Amino acid sequence: MTIIWQTEASASFRQIARHIQKRFGRKARLDFTQKVRSAETLMKNQPNVGSIDPLFSDRAIMYRSMIINSLSKMVYCVKDDAIHIVAFWDCRREPTAQAGKTDRH
Repeated sequence: MTIIWQTEASASFRQIARHIQKRFGRKARLDFTQKVRSAETLMKNQPNVGSIDPLFSDRAIMYRSMIINSLSKMVYCVKDDAIHIVAFWDCRREPTAQAGKTDRH
C-alpha cells in the first residue's frame, strides 16, 4: 500500500511537531515523529487497523483514526490501494471545530 499525505495533514503534523519541540524539547518531538512513522508502517501492513472514527460516520468515505499520543490522533482513509492521511486531530479541541476539514477528500 502507498501512503499519501494530504497537504493539510502535512501542515498539521509539522505544526504539532514544532509545538512539541518548543514545549517539551527535541527528544519529545523525535518520539512523536517516531510514533507517526510506526503508525504508517502498521497501516501499510494492516490498512484497517485504525478505529472507525465516529466523528466522520456520516461521510460517504469511511475514515479511520489512530491515536499517536495523548494529545493527537491521525485520521486516514483507504481508497484505491492507497492510504490517505487526511488530518492530524488535536484531541483537546471541540470535535465540530475540525470535523469539516476532511470533506474535500
